[in-house]
Amino acid sequence: MSDGKCTQCGHEGLEPGFVSDAQAQTPGFAVWVEGELERGVFGGVKLWGRPKWQVDARRCPNCFHLELFAGRQL
Repeated sequence: MSDGKCTQCGHEGLEPGFVSDAQAQTPGFAVWVEGELERGVFGGVKLWGRPKWQVDARRCPNCFHLELFAGRQL
């Protein structure tokens, strides 16, 4: 499945995919978190209770540009 148009080269047909972030306390893919970055007392990023969205990616097979979208809310 492919969709969209590349914003860099204009090629039709972007390839769907995702950006993996298999770290502790993540669902195995990158998420977009609403608001400014805040760190806790031990230096980690404060995520608890903040709205999060799954990051969806589309890759241009012509110029390899990545387009990222904050898709569905988690």
